[in-house]
Amino acid sequence: MKAKTRIAILGGGPSGLFMFKRLVDWGKTDIEIHVFEKNKELGSGMPYSADGANDEHVTNVSGNEIPELVTPLDAWIRTVSRDTLNKFHINPENFNEYKVLPRLLFGQYLSAEFGMLQQLAKEAGIDFTIHYGFEIKDIKDYPKQEVIEVIAADKQTFEVDVAVLCTGHRWPKRREGKVTGYFDSPYPPLKIALQLNHPVAIRGSSLTAVDAIRTLSRYNGIYEKDEEGKLHYKLYKESKGFSIMMHSRNGMLPAVRFHLEDSHLSNSSLLSTDEIAEHIKANDGYLSLDYIFEKDFKEIFKEKDPGFYEKIKDKSIEQFVEMMMAEREAADAFELMKAEYAEAEQSIKQRKSIFWKEMLGVLSFAMNYPAKHLSAEDMLRLQKTLIPLISIVIAYIPQSSCDEMLALHEAGLLDIVEVGDDGRVEPGDEGGATYHYYGKDGKSRSVFYKTYVDCIGQPHLNFEDFPFESLVNKKTISPASLKFRSTDEGKHMMEAGNKLIKQDNSGNYYLQVPGIAINDNFQVVDEYGALNERIYIMAVPYIGGYNPDYSGLDFCEEASEKIIKSMFEN
Repeated sequence: MKAKTRIAILGGGPSGLFMFKRLVDWGKTDIEIHVFEKNKELGSGMPYSADGANDEHVTNVSGNEIPELVTPLDAWIRTVSRDTLNKFHINPENFNEYKVLPRLLFGQYLSAEFGMLQQLAKEAGIDFTIHYGFEIKDIKDYPKQEVIEVIAADKQTFEVDVAVLCTGHRWPKRREGKVTGYFDSPYPPLKIALQLNHPVAIRGSSLTAVDAIRTLSRYNGIYEKDEEGKLHYKLYKESKGFSIMMHSRNGMLPAVRFHLEDSHLSNSSLLSTDEIAEHIKANDGYLSLDYIFEKDFKEIFKEKDPGFYEKIKDKSIEQFVEMMMAEREAADAFELMKAEYAEAEQSIKQRKSIFWKEMLGVLSFAMNYPAKHLSAEDMLRLQKTLIPLISIVIAYIPQSSCDEMLALHEAGLLDIVEVGDDGRVEPGDEGGATYHYYGKDGKSRSVFYKTYVDCIGQPHLNFEDFPFESLVNKKTISPASLKFRSTDEGKHMMEAGNKLIKQDNSGNYYLQVPGIAINDNFQVVDEYGALNERIYIMAVPYIGGYNPDYSGLDFCEEASEKIIKSMFEN
């Protein structure tokens, strides 16, 4: 009798949840699923558990934007205990699929869905085991035996045939714990639940920064609504001197959450996988960034928004980004937030999308998977132009976060400063950090803060940061890189001192990008480009070079589908 294929899901957060769902939906009973989770709860992962959220933190997606699981979110809400709902100020009678949730409550939903999937697996006769408290220390690949060995921190080992890495977010601690008042990230948020009487520096203005602001503000004052329902902030006497200064490369705040016409970031007009493959074949093996921008963004406006199409039809990516950024740069960041808040409020009330913003999210999602086929030149263009705009527009900051930030700003306790690309942070010898940057007047600034929180979001980690030594040492994995289409361009940049440019023995030039190399099925590949049929990876911090867009649960759904098809169809 043939032994069952042992499939390991390494990490039981949202990525692991969707991978488990795919395996259950596939319905094969000749497999044995093993889920290895370091904590005592499945589904929530870092973002939706105490590792990444307090009671004050909310999701930036609503129920209608969540990929299909077992139970719709609004139906699940009606099964939750009254005490829990009261804690989070939720009335199930008024709740609908268009509303965001507190992140900890959403974590409970994901955990409950994982439980439902386990029940479905039992009913389908699919063998599975959940290994709680299993912190993965290392992974070893044995090609001759065609097995993977999973090694726990307590030296416990387990053999499987296939492993899917779903280890989720990771914020390496580089100075935190060594420098007083210096935090490499705001997670877990309880560590910055501090009552302070001095200004706080925050690096970045992303949703990660918003998380830090929501926590810090609650421990140094109180939010109150006036008779008209407008939110105000009052500082505690003990926190006299407290304020927050965000330090942003471009001095901009995230765009405000609006109604999405297609809540799952797909579009029937997008290029198909076959069309992209044909284009790559005809384009010397490269995906053209201009081609994707033309087909998966500009042309879609012809029918949907002819006026906007006329505005952008002759613009290059650089010209389009310059136009959109110029509109944002011309406005005060908080005044722009107010204007976008009003625009988004109408969008949600009328259930009408702000179409160009939605399509920018669709473009980001659409080009994420084939991005590994870009030339080095196009990847550099993407990093320099489109990604900065995308990161602002598709952050979708929830309205409640806007209310709080505007209340803090109006109280004179929250502001933002543009620090450009040259801004740098110097840790203090006796704690804190000094922010060095050039002001808009061209003069250098050096400002010391007793408390500093790095809030640039989940970093794209480098190959050297990959946590499983055996896969690195045995060269099972390799650094991600993209070939220059123009040898002269690669040579010029290398001679100019760009240390990310490498030359191979054949004279080709490559741009090293963050993380490890993978193929289109999320299988790891070695330095010769050979795929590994036993190891898949969905852990986004380590594949950011080839998958530059972080699309949350949409990513989990899409990547898990590609992996399951690779496992059972190829």
